[in-house]
Amino acid sequence: MPFELTIGLLGLVALVLLIGLRVPIAFGMVLVGGAGVSILNGPGIFMSQLKDLTYVQFSIYDVSVIPMFVLMGNIASRSGLSQELFRAANAWLGWARGGVAMSAIVACAGFGAVCGSSLATASTMGKVALPELRKYNYDPSLATGTLAAGGVLGILIPPSVVLVIYAIIVEANIVTMFMAAFVPGIIAVFLFLLTIFIYVRIFPESGPARDPIGRSQFWAATWGVLPVLAIFGCVIGGIFFGVFNPTPAAAVGVFLVALYAILRGRIGTEGLKRAGLDTAKTSGMIYLILLGAEMLKIFMSRGGVPQAIAEIMGTSGLEPMTILVLLLLGLILLGCLMDSLSMILLAIPFFWPVLVELDFGMGVEDLKIWFGILALIVVELGLITPPVGMNVFVISAMAKDVPMMKIFAGVIPFFLAEIFRVILILMFPALVLWLPGILSG
Repeated sequence: MPFELTIGLLGLVALVLLIGLRVPIAFGMVLVGGAGVSILNGPGIFMSQLKDLTYVQFSIYDVSVIPMFVLMGNIASRSGLSQELFRAANAWLGWARGGVAMSAIVACAGFGAVCGSSLATASTMGKVALPELRKYNYDPSLATGTLAAGGVLGILIPPSVVLVIYAIIVEANIVTMFMAAFVPGIIAVFLFLLTIFIYVRIFPESGPARDPIGRSQFWAATWGVLPVLAIFGCVIGGIFFGVFNPTPAAAVGVFLVALYAILRGRIGTEGLKRAGLDTAKTSGMIYLILLGAEMLKIFMSRGGVPQAIAEIMGTSGLEPMTILVLLLLGLILLGCLMDSLSMILLAIPFFWPVLVELDFGMGVEDLKIWFGILALIVVELGLITPPVGMNVFVISAMAKDVPMMKIFAGVIPFFLAEIFRVILILMFPALVLWLPGILSG
């Protein structure tokens, strides 16, 4: 085995050990990447590379969209948008058996469309919807499982920070990726609603119906959600129809969400300050992970690890679809160990060179889009699978009386629905490629 490849593989083992020791993924990637390049090319090359790479990585215009979307999500979390969304969804659906849980799913999808973060969606909607689910005596497993699973909608329904990161890694168009995510996002909402519908038919006592509300309450809730729909329409509609690029769209979203919160008296100077500080912390973490991932990618490329994996897969005799399924299963396993952003940054630089050499009957640009959506759906599963299951931990912190295993049991039906969605998109790539083709044509 060549010396460079041996060092590259040892670097991978070292990174896995660091992750197992709970070293932050950004520090682990910087440490392994820096040490690897120093061993292969000398410390002088590493120091020179670190200086240039930091500037190049952080001066990419597309990266500037990240703190804007994060800020929009932080302000939205403090603005009362979640209450308006849940109130309207509950007015529309709450009367049915399992309707309050269905309302939580719809509200999660709406909030994810403004927020773009799964953890923020799960946390915010959990605070709003969990008391209502308890009030109507929903089964604790269904109630908590619904909220944990509903949170994952924030990662795929545009805008999505993780989707932006993926687009930057594979050099895909961010707007096209947002378009491609729209239909799979709608399918996810429909499948989650169908899951609840079936579940409460099998276990009728798990999701009782509530009494219908009055006409005046119904219309008040409906009118209350219109500003949220207007904000979503301005941001996503503006991107889809070419009015502005993602970064200006995110700035417009920040302005509209802040204006809504201020006019409704939902946020003050202190709230805006806290939102800004939280944005700085989150963005700094994301940027450091981006830098670490780039350093690790350079080290692995010089060590020949991605090339070796691509060669092994290419000469394995396996069908391209079989290889793709194996890679997606690998992402599910990674999801049991780390968060979604780290997964994308760590795995895609290894997986993408393998896929681009295979024949899926489509162009490279279409393959970027199709695989990106599949990867993000699988990454979503990591948020609700043990032992990490970040969304499950978020909901567990709010429902301390519900055992962790009961929450994981509650997400199993939604996990199966997600697997079904993956199969659908594997069988019918047009579900992903249709909308970008229409809007770009």
